[in-house]
Amino acid sequence: MTKKLCIITGANSGIGKQAAIQIAAQGYQVIIGCRNKERGEVALNEIKEISKSGNVELILLDMSLKSSILSFSNTIKEKYDKADVLIHNAAVFDIAQKSSIVTSEGYETIWMTNHISPVYLTDLLLDLLRKSDDPRILTVSSKGLLAMPMLKVDLVDPEFKTGKFAVNKAYYQSKLAQVMYTYWLARELKADGISVNAIRVPAVQVDISRHPGISPFMKWVYQQKSKKSITPSRMAETYTFLATNPGIKGVSGKYFDENNQEVKSNKYTSNWDNINDVIKLTKKYL
Repeated sequence: MTKKLCIITGANSGIGKQAAIQIAAQGYQVIIGCRNKERGEVALNEIKEISKSGNVELILLDMSLKSSILSFSNTIKEKYDKADVLIHNAAVFDIAQKSSIVTSEGYETIWMTNHISPVYLTDLLLDLLRKSDDPRILTVSSKGLLAMPMLKVDLVDPEFKTGKFAVNKAYYQSKLAQVMYTYWLARELKADGISVNAIRVPAVQVDISRHPGISPFMKWVYQQKSKKSITPSRMAETYTFLATNPGIKGVSGKYFDENNQEVKSNKYTSNWDNINDVIKLTKKYL
């Protein structure tokens, strides 16, 4: 019997790596998409060793670049005739970032990496997912949105081309957009039997060394916050549950917390006029 295939973006560290370990340990073929070859290979070896599985593969992927996403998807299509799970884990959020960073393709990095690229990659892999008997797509959002109830996706200037850049706004509007995309995609793919769900990630322990630009004060804040945060491994259990549990086959268009419980997003993200506006904006980038 052919192993089920799970694709995880941004799986060289944190939650993504832990999810890769857990899902590989369940017998899945796992592809980890990582931007940096050296760090990716280190993670690949760790995932194989801990999961006791040789069925883990690294394919280079930079989610800020459409050209890299296209290459990534083409490599998968050349090697596999179906895919069962796609987890959009990769995201960028550097709290030390003070100004907008534009990619070589001309897009603002956070908006591109966190929202547009998952949409683009999904489109490219839909044909493979349709061949699965239980295809699942997972997007990732943030519990931090609860602290920003008035935030909306900027339909005019989502990339801060004219407005003043704020890294918090850039990150959280991308996560708002992902929730709205999840609801839209679940409805679009219902007839295909493809489940699409979003995960609400709370405060998770992070490796401070990955953010060398933060101030001593913010480093202290992170250290204090970390004491009340869950581990990446604990959070990854929800990824694994939603990706592999046969008991939720067919469940779609939902938003889950770290306890595998369905939660509600705010009224803005649940309004179909708003959802359609965000999708209309999103399609301009594809």
